[in-house]
Amino acid sequence: MRVIDQVNEEVLEKTAKRCRERNIIIPTFAQQKDPTKVPAKIKERLRDVGLWDVDPANLFRITWKNEPVAHGGGFNNGNWIEFPSALTGVDARIVGLVGKYFPTGAHKVGAGFGCLVPRLVSGAFDPTTQKAVWPSTGNFCRGGAFDCALLACTAVAILPEEMSRERFEWLKSIGAEVIATPGCESNVKEIYDKCWEIRKTRPDCVIFNQFEEFGNAIWHYHLTGAMIEELYKRLAGPNSRMGGYVSATGSAGTIAAGDYLRKQYPFLRVIATEALQCPTLLRCGFGGHRIEGIGDKHVPWIHNVRNTDMIVAIDDEQCMQLLRLFNEEPGLEHLHKQGVDSAIVEQLPLLGISSICNLVGAIKAAKYYEMDSRDILFTPLTDSMELYASRVEEQRQEHGTYTATDAAVCQARHIDAITTDNLRELNYQDRKALHNFKYFTWVEQQQRDVEELRQLWEPDFWTETFGQVAEWDRYIEQFNQRVGLL
Repeated sequence: MRVIDQVNEEVLEKTAKRCRERNIIIPTFAQQKDPTKVPAKIKERLRDVGLWDVDPANLFRITWKNEPVAHGGGFNNGNWIEFPSALTGVDARIVGLVGKYFPTGAHKVGAGFGCLVPRLVSGAFDPTTQKAVWPSTGNFCRGGAFDCALLACTAVAILPEEMSRERFEWLKSIGAEVIATPGCESNVKEIYDKCWEIRKTRPDCVIFNQFEEFGNAIWHYHLTGAMIEELYKRLAGPNSRMGGYVSATGSAGTIAAGDYLRKQYPFLRVIATEALQCPTLLRCGFGGHRIEGIGDKHVPWIHNVRNTDMIVAIDDEQCMQLLRLFNEEPGLEHLHKQGVDSAIVEQLPLLGISSICNLVGAIKAAKYYEMDSRDILFTPLTDSMELYASRVEEQRQEHGTYTATDAAVCQARHIDAITTDNLRELNYQDRKALHNFKYFTWVEQQQRDVEELRQLWEPDFWTETFGQVAEWDRYIEQFNQRVGLL
């Protein structure tokens, strides 16, 4: 699937002029992957820029390798947490990549960048006349709106009305048009319906649907996949094994890092997590849930299910209870008394709700596959509790003050008692069935061609699709030369 199939010189001239006027330089994917390649003038400029500032220089902070400070930070070798056995109860080493230190506090700015920038530097999107629409169940529309603000584009964010208050407030503050659709996290069809309405009534709008935009998966394939490979080589001992990669399915962008890792480590297990209250992949199920950041009731078009080894469904109540354990003072004190190092305890608020879901999924996978201390599993910590403060307050109002007894019960029930229930290891026919399940959303509802669906089952399709980044970087370099700010 080629994202750039032609170049519009007329639009490119207008876009370059706007970028010249707004002092916008666009990073290459290679620079986001390896910030040592970032120009010195950009690094100097970033010394006076906050991580969340609407400054085009922050395009270069769309990387896993930001120094973990709020203002003026440079680059490092990545941010991660290795969860000890004292917390997880398993011998396998579980490592989480911290997403808080992306601009907006979540890695979705990368997914948005991967969707918008190839079209921007080829003239397929005109920021002077068109608006970028970001349909999402949470962080994707935030990331897309932030990318738009940095790239001088107009953003329209679509998300379910029951998402956290922080999301709506921030989107409005950055100047995005906000459209709330009915329902909660799993009401994706309502979002699609709104997209069709916009297509028919607002010709100036271009829809970047994260569930079908290959730029989303391509960014994670190259950036998240490479970050994990680099981190594994740093952490691995002489007898270590790349045990697995655990990711919530969501839009199926982040899980594409598993495709990259499979190329390097053929015996890796790729584990997809979802909400037990909406077990779409596990049981072709449906329902509402509270694990914000993962979409449901369908299989995303860009999910290469042929590369998925296991489905794990996580109870949203388990995530909400662990949310309190990891963020309430009695919970943190209890974990410390149970032998969890204080340095780890202090970092637990770096896990948002879907990050907790991924951690539980990693523990379940480690137990199922009987992994030991030689195995290292990786999982993205997509965002942090900074984006969910209202959820903790809602829990306090609903369930009362958190106590040491609550903490002890939570650890016993929701960590120590984790079992291998509600999971399924996929064989060839299981994967083919999930692939075929795409038909009902994408062919019947979204007007995709059935021949396109058949192409998605072919391994060569994904190899070619993920192989476009070098070409994109050439377009970005040519565009920056046209702008003339380097």
